[in-house]
Amino acid sequence: MPWKNQGGGPWGSGPKGPWGSGPQPTGPKPPDLEDLLRRGQDRLQSIMPGGHMSTMGILLLLIGALAIWGLSGFFRVQSEELGVVLRFGKHVRTVQPGLNYHLPYPIETVVLPKALRVSTISIGTATSLDAARRGRATRSVPEESLMLTGDENIVDVDFAVLWRIKPDGVGNFLFNIQNPEGTVKAIAESAMRDVIGRSEIQPILTGARTTTETAVQEMMQKILDGYGAGVLIQQVQMQKVDPPSQVIDAFRDVQAARADLERLQNEAQTYANRVIPDARGRAAQIIQSAEGYKEQAVAEAKGQSARFLKVYDEYKKAPDVTRQRIYLETMEKVLGGAEKLVMDGGAGQGGAVPYLPLSELSPRRPGNGTASQNQSGGNR
Repeated sequence: MPWKNQGGGPWGSGPKGPWGSGPQPTGPKPPDLEDLLRRGQDRLQSIMPGGHMSTMGILLLLIGALAIWGLSGFFRVQSEELGVVLRFGKHVRTVQPGLNYHLPYPIETVVLPKALRVSTISIGTATSLDAARRGRATRSVPEESLMLTGDENIVDVDFAVLWRIKPDGVGNFLFNIQNPEGTVKAIAESAMRDVIGRSEIQPILTGARTTTETAVQEMMQKILDGYGAGVLIQQVQMQKVDPPSQVIDAFRDVQAARADLERLQNEAQTYANRVIPDARGRAAQIIQSAEGYKEQAVAEAKGQSARFLKVYDEYKKAPDVTRQRIYLETMEKVLGGAEKLVMDGGAGQGGAVPYLPLSELSPRRPGNGTASQNQSGGNR
């Protein structure tokens, strides 16, 4: 028996040497490695058939380990995700949502980005927790929203950007940009400032919002494609476009004055559009009436001249007959509208004047009754 295992000795009891007992450990005693190995071997032998480690047992252990390792390659991709399979860190393929398989670790690994989800980034506003109201509160961020227009006016623009990962650019999204959300936000703010800086304030506040949104979206997409970011800009929405809050009341007064000016101009233009065509129509009507009267007068003059020449020709052929005819036609015109009395001055009437009321037998013309009665009384 060694001397160190004896209960006593020349240096006393216990494991002592010739130079004393030496330093004693103060902490917990570390586990014995040999004891741990021996216990594991005993448990494994108890599991294995026959109670000892045979070649068949080792083979079964290897087959089980390989099966577990191979089954560890199955993975599930959720509905908003795309699976990016990496082989020794290199992108080899992209898989769709559902149950998929890749070679077990460490040969292949998978990354599951939210590639099918549309994300929203707000510029000009920030959301924070409100402890008093136990909810979220939105606050304005002037350093992001205040911009300078092309006509040197300041405008406060709050807008949102809707973006997602390109289905064919998931690898670029994972490996080409480090902070996707921050990159998209910085590019959105830069593009909006560029477009606003080349525009005037009046169209931006009224009818040019759609044009501005389209220009910002196209510029952002061009920059991101140049970076190879694998990001698709779905839409740019301008939520608020106003002058700064310090001058918004005065600006609204100016806008109201401009609206009144435009309204009065439109009313004046409407009145001019109504009066000018009416005046032009009446002028054209007067000119056409004058032209018609001119044509009528000339035609009547030419007709009377031709008639006179015809009558003169007939007069030279038969002066007496023509003179008598002219006399009869003239008397017909003169006496055609007058009331006439026929008196018979023959003998044997006993002083009575026979009266034939020709005016009562013929229809009277309006306005001639009084004159006819006076004439008739005078003739009697």
